[in-house]
Amino acid sequence: MFNQVTILGPGLLGASLALALRERNLCQRVHTWSRRAETRERAIQADWCDAVFEDAAKACTGSDLVVIATPVETIVPLLTQIAPTLHRDTLITDVGSTKNHICHEARKVDAHFIGSHPMAGSERTGMEHARADLFEAAACILTPAESANPEQIKRLRELWELIGMRVVTCTPEMHDEIVAHISHLPHLIASSLCNYLSIKDVTWKELAGGGLRDTTRIAAGDPALWQQILEQNRGEVLRAIEGFQNELESFKRSLQEKNTPTLLAKLKKGKQFRKTL
Repeated sequence: MFNQVTILGPGLLGASLALALRERNLCQRVHTWSRRAETRERAIQADWCDAVFEDAAKACTGSDLVVIATPVETIVPLLTQIAPTLHRDTLITDVGSTKNHICHEARKVDAHFIGSHPMAGSERTGMEHARADLFEAAACILTPAESANPEQIKRLRELWELIGMRVVTCTPEMHDEIVAHISHLPHLIASSLCNYLSIKDVTWKELAGGGLRDTTRIAAGDPALWQQILEQNRGEVLRAIEGFQNELESFKRSLQEKNTPTLLAKLKKGKQFRKTL
């Protein structure tokens, strides 16, 4: 599908994408770049990597596809840096967890950029946790600009579908509203619960079962990455928090008022939603 692909940021998502492309013979060569020397050293030893560069723009020279898989705050600066060196038909995408700011700024750059957000990954980070099947059966959200080339949109959709993803398309604004509720809010809740429990008796956690581990798993994600995500999607995250606070208050009132039917109805509704996931 591509002669040469460049992965900027070979972390969990970037390296997993390279592995998936290689496993399915979707590209002939993979170039990569990382700002960290130790990451570049590990990448050059990986089976999926053909060349590693210290300069991001040089890593993109001659590539048909460039995937920016770095923290959200660095995506636009990298796009601006590499754009002058790209071929006029090069397709560029990212894997960022926010889209409104990124896509808005990308419109100012002369490049074929189409936003992507593969809803895959884990609380683990780094190339060492990469795997070729990371994207299988997961959703991927595309956020193309109205002026985006239809053929390039089709090409990008096919790429994600060929590595096993279910692809949907929406505006960057709608994307950020959706992920604020189904991704960013859950992380905040898990982190908040961990923060709250951290001030309790330290021995309590030794008595915890699987429920606490399941509920708080995602709180183990990289704090620096999540700080960037939450701040870049601040408005939608704040609205999601307000909605959740209202629901929590409703639970609280049903307990205060000993309203058993309402409490039971809410628990049943929650169970039903969980069964549909």
